[in-house]
Amino acid sequence: MTQVKEEKTQAGFPEIKSGMTVRVHQKIKEKNPKGELRERIQVFEGMVLGRKHGFQPGATITVRKISDGIGVEKIFPVHSPNIAKIEIKKQAKIRKAKLGYLRSYKKKLKEKKIS
Repeated sequence: MTQVKEEKTQAGFPEIKSGMTVRVHQKIKEKNPKGELRERIQVFEGMVLGRKHGFQPGATITVRKISDGIGVEKIFPVHSPNIAKIEIKKQAKIRKAKLGYLRSYKKKLKEKKIS
């Protein structure tokens, strides 16, 4: 279990916790009108609501953002080859491991320093 954790941190994926605001760079493959495959990187920035399955190969993180007043959530497999990069922007002060209550929470969370 610790071996997988070390490999991912060396590969550029930092330890992601609930309450962190992250930018997930995801590789998207799409076809243009001519039928040629094109690959681009799409960035999704939001707060991590929770992490499932720790550092196992099937580990996922749930990221939520507000887009035009509507909440959007995406679930990203952490060890997927389609995830190019995960950047940590800031860390909020939280007391729970899963932040499902943020879906109806209107106040802003306090920020904590990242060391």
